[in-house]
Amino acid sequence: MNRFRLPAAVALLGTTLLVTGTVAQPASASVSATAHSPAPLRVLADRAGVRIGTAVDMTALAEDTTYRRTTAREFNSVTAENVMKWESVEPRRGVYDWKKADELVRFARAHGQVVRGHTLVWHSQLPSWLTAGVADGSIDAEELRGILRKHITTEVKRYKGRIQQWDVVNEVFEEDGSLRNSIWLQQLGPSYIADAFRWAHAADPKARLFLNDYNVEGVNAKSTAYYELAKRLRAEGVPVQGFGIQGHLAIQYGFPGQVAENLARFEALGMGTAFTEVDVRMILPADETKLATQASYFRRLLDACLGARSCTSFTVWGYSDKYSWVPGVFAGQGAATLMDEEFARKPAYGTVREGLAEGR
Repeated sequence: MNRFRLPAAVALLGTTLLVTGTVAQPASASVSATAHSPAPLRVLADRAGVRIGTAVDMTALAEDTTYRRTTAREFNSVTAENVMKWESVEPRRGVYDWKKADELVRFARAHGQVVRGHTLVWHSQLPSWLTAGVADGSIDAEELRGILRKHITTEVKRYKGRIQQWDVVNEVFEEDGSLRNSIWLQQLGPSYIADAFRWAHAADPKARLFLNDYNVEGVNAKSTAYYELAKRLRAEGVPVQGFGIQGHLAIQYGFPGQVAENLARFEALGMGTAFTEVDVRMILPADETKLATQASYFRRLLDACLGARSCTSFTVWGYSDKYSWVPGVFAGQGAATLMDEEFARKPAYGTVREGLAEGR
């Protein structure tokens, strides 16, 4: 998504984050259950054979002890909300800033978590030097292709062996199933999609490589366009290995239809699937009825994942309303996550927990 609040440049605090060697698990972030504390989500997810993940706000991770502790306790997978995007890692041409992305990878290693990389090719959050160069013609198509290849290769190689899944190509279709008219399509044509997967695979052959988009939960024109694209590319030997379903829902629009059928058809292609950015917003104020509906939406998406052998990862796009991107984008809407602004667990947390406990 292109509507996130961008985190400020704040360094991580605390010696527990400065891990360079073996995996450490501080007592304050213990993930084991005791007689007085039920098993956290990640323990239940391990038993169910699925990753439970969250997007991580790096400013919150640095400044908010409760957020840092909860992120470590509840989740066994983390995704960078912003700090692996192109404008963050290469703000000036040839000048790289890996500090925050590296901090997330170290945090994950210290707390026994895997990392989803997000995202290599996107039409949004591009560095200004790139978009300005394309706009004024100082970067032509041939040079742009080389720049894209270098970006993908450099970032994927940096984290080789430390990223489990990459969102390689993000949001390339419109709602009607036509290709998005991005600078990539305008300058390079549709072949950039296959190229991106080939370059990423060459840089890290063991990472699982995903397409990723919103409004593709069920069977519709957009998800069908992805299905046809994946089918064609895989037939050509392009290493398109997964389909990422973002899962940004709103209770006022109803639950999408044919979610299980959609997962099944990508599974039939031999692809993995994942829910990558799940949240469920509502028109404020929240009330018991809205929260109950929200909980049912989270549970239905999770059940679809647990019901598909191909679905190995279920990631929420943040878990506390305190740091949700939704209110800053959708006026009058919010309360989209598993916990409120004080980190109190909502009904949605309970339904996700129950679903993981029931397993596959």
